[in-house]
Amino acid sequence: MNALAAFSIWAQKNRWIWAAIGVLLLWLVLSVVTNRFSLSSLSGIMLSASFLTVVGIGQMFVVTTGRGNIDLSVASVITLSAFVALLTIKGQDANLAIGVAAAILLGLAVGVLNSLLVVGLGIPAIIATLATGYVLATATLLSNRAIPSFAVSPTLKTLASGRVWGMPIMAIIVIAGVAATSLVLRYTVFGQLLSAVGQNRAAARLTAIRNGRVIAAAFIISSVLASLNGLLLGAYIGGAFLEMGQPYLLQSIAAVVLGGTLIFGGSATAVGTLFASILLILIVTTMQIIGLPPGVQDIVQGIVVIFVLALAGRQALSRRAPAEPAADDANPAIQAGDRPA
Repeated sequence: MNALAAFSIWAQKNRWIWAAIGVLLLWLVLSVVTNRFSLSSLSGIMLSASFLTVVGIGQMFVVTTGRGNIDLSVASVITLSAFVALLTIKGQDANLAIGVAAAILLGLAVGVLNSLLVVGLGIPAIIATLATGYVLATATLLSNRAIPSFAVSPTLKTLASGRVWGMPIMAIIVIAGVAATSLVLRYTVFGQLLSAVGQNRAAARLTAIRNGRVIAAAFIISSVLASLNGLLLGAYIGGAFLEMGQPYLLQSIAAVVLGGTLIFGGSATAVGTLFASILLILIVTTMQIIGLPPGVQDIVQGIVVIFVLALAGRQALSRRAPAEPAADDANPAIQAGDRPA
C-alpha cells in the first residue's frame, strides 16, 4: 500500500483533516498575497472563529442524532440571550452569576421546548425549531424596548475579548471545550449512544437505548451553548442588537458539515467543527480584503453553504446504511418508544 492510499484510508476516518488542510492553504495564500498576515492576525481570526465554534459544537450534537435534524432556533437564542444578559447583569460584576444563570436557564427552557416538539409531538426538527425561533424573536423585540442603555460586566468583557500571552482567552476556553467534547464523543457512554441513535434508531431501540432521551439531550446542549455564546458575544461587541445571531445560523451548519460530521448523523467530530469554523472566518476575511460588498459576501457564503451541504449529502448517501423499515415510522407503538419515559 502506497502512502497516498494509506492517507486516503486514514482521512476517511479523520474527516476533519480536509478542513484543516483548507485552513492551511487559505492562510498561506492570504499571507503571500497580502504580506500582512501574522500570528497576531491569526489570533484575531481565532477569536472570531471561537464564537462560531461554540454554536457549531451544539449544532453538531443535534445533527449527529440523524434524520436531518438541525436546530434553526440558535440564531434567536443567541440574540435573546445577549439582551437577557444586559437586562440582568447591568454592567456589574456583582450580577454576573445571575446573568450566567439566566442564560443557562434560557438555553435549558428552549432546549426542553424543542425536545418536546421534536420527540414528544413528532414534529420535524427543522419546522419545530423554526417555530421556536419565531417565538424567541418576539421576546427579543420586547427585551429591546426594555433596555435603557448598554453596559458590560468588566469580568465578562475580559473573558470575551481579553488575551493571555497574545492568545485570546475565548479561544483558549473554546479549544479546551473542543478537547473535552472530543473525549465525550469518543470515550463516554453518551457519545456512544449518540452515534448509535444517529446511525440507526431502530437498531438502537432494539438494544434498549432510549432514543428520545438522547435526542432531547442533544437539543438541550445546542440551546445552552447558543445561549452562553450570546452572553459572551454581547460582552465582546459591547451590547446587543436585533438579528445579531443571524449570521451564526447557516455558518454553524456549514461548520458542522464542512468539519466532517455526517449530515445524516451517526458520526461527529468536534475538532473538525473547530477547523471548519476557522476556515469559514478566513473565507469572510478574504472577501473583506478583496473588497466585496456585504450583499455579495452573503451570496458567496450562501453558495459555500449550499455546495458543502450538497457535497456532504452525496457523500453521506453513498455511505448510508440500508434504510430503516417503513413500518418503524408507521407503527405508533414503536414511535412511542422514542419519547422520554
